[in-house]
Amino acid sequence: MSTYLNDIDRDRVPAHVGIVMDGNGRWATQRGLPRTEGHAAGEEAMFDTVKGGVEVGLRWLTMFAFSTENWGRPKSEVHFLMNFNRGLLRRRRAELHDLNVRVRFLGRRDWRVPRSVLREMDITHELTGNNTGMTLTIAFNYGGRIEIVDAVKRLLEDHDAGRLRGEKLTVESIASRLYFPDMPDPDLVIRTSGEQRISNFLLWQAAYSELWFTPVLWPDFDRENLYEAIRDFQKRSRRYGRVIDD
Repeated sequence: MSTYLNDIDRDRVPAHVGIVMDGNGRWATQRGLPRTEGHAAGEEAMFDTVKGGVEVGLRWLTMFAFSTENWGRPKSEVHFLMNFNRGLLRRRRAELHDLNVRVRFLGRRDWRVPRSVLREMDITHELTGNNTGMTLTIAFNYGGRIEIVDAVKRLLEDHDAGRLRGEKLTVESIASRLYFPDMPDPDLVIRTSGEQRISNFLLWQAAYSELWFTPVLWPDFDRENLYEAIRDFQKRSRRYGRVIDD
């Protein structure tokens, strides 16, 4: 176990951490490499962080792998990312299974995602679906605004079908129709590469998340950076808009 865990209160580890993995392209450019090399280098960062999450006792970890906006990137890069993510699942799912990690995929399963990638997702989910350790949610073809739109569409469909049974339009009625209603809101959202925005990531769920930004480019991120973010999280006071009287 890492000695860097000695000053982390294990009783106050965030239940759910979300990560916007950013900076792969800049990492490659700084080294005179194609952008695709940055994505490949980010694989080790991803899995060291996953192992760190298991080590520190995270119950939920959600990582932003491919957004609905990423389809606007050059076709060659998108093609690489589809092949890369398919291969990543093949290479790593046994390792995740051995770690007792349950893997799920957050996002639309639409015509843009190659069937071969969807198949690897299904195989990975089936292999790890009964695991009882940390839940790793990979946001793929995901956008926070689209998720809210899809939830409202489901609510309207239920209304038209007469399934609401007196249910009103509330925060709870929309939240129950998000992609994974059982997923707790993230306590902490991390973004790498120095950018200070969440870029359409878990917009609904992150309403009261603590945000932590680091200049570290994603391929250079590792579990020790995760622990640094958790230490900072543990110094904060979360009031959710309330003030407690003295």
